[in-house]
Amino acid sequence: MGLFDFFKKKEPAGKKESKILLAMPMFDNGEAYELDDIINNLKSFWGLTVTEIDGDNKTAVFKVDGEMVALGYMPVQIPCGDIDATAQYAYNWPNATQELKDHNGHAIVSLIAGNKTALERFKILSKVLCAILSTSNALGIYQGNQSLLIPRAQYLAHVDELKEHKTPVTIWIYFGLRKSDKGNSLYTYGLTEFGKQEIEIINSKSDLEELYDFAGNIVEYVVSSDITFKSGETLGYTADQKIKITYSQGVFVDGQSLKLEM
Repeated sequence: MGLFDFFKKKEPAGKKESKILLAMPMFDNGEAYELDDIINNLKSFWGLTVTEIDGDNKTAVFKVDGEMVALGYMPVQIPCGDIDATAQYAYNWPNATQELKDHNGHAIVSLIAGNKTALERFKILSKVLCAILSTSNALGIYQGNQSLLIPRAQYLAHVDELKEHKTPVTIWIYFGLRKSDKGNSLYTYGLTEFGKQEIEIINSKSDLEELYDFAGNIVEYVVSSDITFKSGETLGYTADQKIKITYSQGVFVDGQSLKLEM
């Protein structure tokens, strides 16, 4: 069965659907990954159970702790328009457009709809991506669904967090930052993948670094503890800090979002 046949498979009747997770490691100079190296890394370094391995360096499928992973190599660029559209907001990788303009290959890594929680599935995806990055010369990771471009070293910097069963939300969710004469703003892009509403902070007097740190902690709490905020509630680090939460039309994101008034 080919790689893309798995995307056409229907879920059994009555089974709750989970979203397909997708990421693309990028390569230069005709380089690629080695399937055997990835499998060995997942087993020896991550201590994961890898079964039902079928395929080769071009296309392969296998299960990681019971979740089906599909892996394929494409000896072509990711379309420049896709990369450029994401790179203009990738403040974490300011030279992304220049460094990726000549990349000539990419892998498609997918977690097919499965039974685990979104958090468990994102952790498996990240461990597969780390296995690819640490056993090859991949340049970095492109996750278009979350508007993320992450360079190799930055992604691998989260290995210890994953090993310690922490929740590295910055490699799963994009934190947008905006400045204007009315104040500083922040928005998330990717929380909906976890079944949560996106979060926005609009025209705050706090500086961008403070907003980023605060939102990062809140999002980690939401994702790791499966928290759902409601409009009218408040939150804060202390008993005296009461940041109001409202639910309204998004400013920087489509649809409705949760606004934190700070």
